[in-house]
Amino acid sequence: MSDRDADADRDTTAAPDGGSTTPSTDGLRALTRELVSIPSHEDATAAGDAVESWLRAETDAAVERDDHGNVFARTGDPDAPTVALVGHHDVVPPAESQTTVGDDGEERYVLDERDGRLYGRGSADMKGAVAAAMCAVRDADPDEVELCFASFVGEELGGVGARAAIEDGFAPKFAVVGEGSTNYSGEGVTDVVVAHKGRRASTLVASGESAHASIPDEGVNAVYRACDAVDVVRELDFPETTVMGERVRGSVAVTEIDGGTAWNVVPDECEVTVDERTVPGERAPLERAESIEGVEWTVEQDLPPMACSDDDFADAVLSAARDAQSGAPEHVVKPHATDAGWLADAGTACVICGAAESGEAHTDTESVSWAVLDRCYRIYRGVAETADAFA
Repeated sequence: MSDRDADADRDTTAAPDGGSTTPSTDGLRALTRELVSIPSHEDATAAGDAVESWLRAETDAAVERDDHGNVFARTGDPDAPTVALVGHHDVVPPAESQTTVGDDGEERYVLDERDGRLYGRGSADMKGAVAAAMCAVRDADPDEVELCFASFVGEELGGVGARAAIEDGFAPKFAVVGEGSTNYSGEGVTDVVVAHKGRRASTLVASGESAHASIPDEGVNAVYRACDAVDVVRELDFPETTVMGERVRGSVAVTEIDGGTAWNVVPDECEVTVDERTVPGERAPLERAESIEGVEWTVEQDLPPMACSDDDFADAVLSAARDAQSGAPEHVVKPHATDAGWLADAGTACVICGAAESGEAHTDTESVSWAVLDRCYRIYRGVAETADAFA
């Protein structure tokens, strides 16, 4: 790296009090660029290799790669409570404009830097936050805790890596998950998420008896039964709860109906897809749809919601977030599921705090702010070094 490149990588951003500038963490930009450039939508192995290699070279932490592809690094007091900085290095498939082929014939993700942002698949969701957490683990002097970094595979596939790690015994007492929490309460603020919705995807299958459409009374119309079941779903109240004073309201929606084989045949089967956004401790009573004769309800996927189980921890992370920026972050609620749901379900006290802005992830123009990544680094390091407030 040239001296000019090294100076560029040591970016300066406004200090938390809005006054003089402070140097950005060394290497955060270079590390983020490296991670974002590596394709990891079909196979996250190469991205995991890069994470593992950097941690071994740049930190004194004990680094581990499990059989699933998850990467861990631990430092601090192994006999103290564990605070984990959690992310994932897999991404959703890129748009055509987000990929290129290098001189070596290998696919790469396109990187573009302008207006203080890095554009590229995975920049916001969430390799930028992963890089910030890695730098925080390198630089932090943990206070009364064991500091653990964890980057999972398969988050975009329903939390495959997180679930496998939990089954293998991964059980931190506290976790800051680096999914997006920026611009939730207001522009230019990185907030702290204390709850998020889950997602339960289910299917209602209505069975009937086929007949020629000219003699419909000799059959049982599965579409009619399905419509009756849809009416039951339509009348259900949305699940709702409160977490640390924040209202969390879920939803229930029929999103697909598929039935019938021909215009002149009474259908003997009809399938209805239901999307439910769940909240901590509550579910819509979708089983009521089975009160309709011939209707069977099956859950296809259930991504758990998250509620922070430790107020002191949530307050301590919020304090670290306030110290790291000039804005006024708040405790907020996130609308979609993350790996924090699996961790919380297993007993870990979780919050979410990360650089991605609402609506930025999974887009064809996905990007992340360098200044916000630097802010997240300060938050993560601050949490590790002020653990006496909650541990």
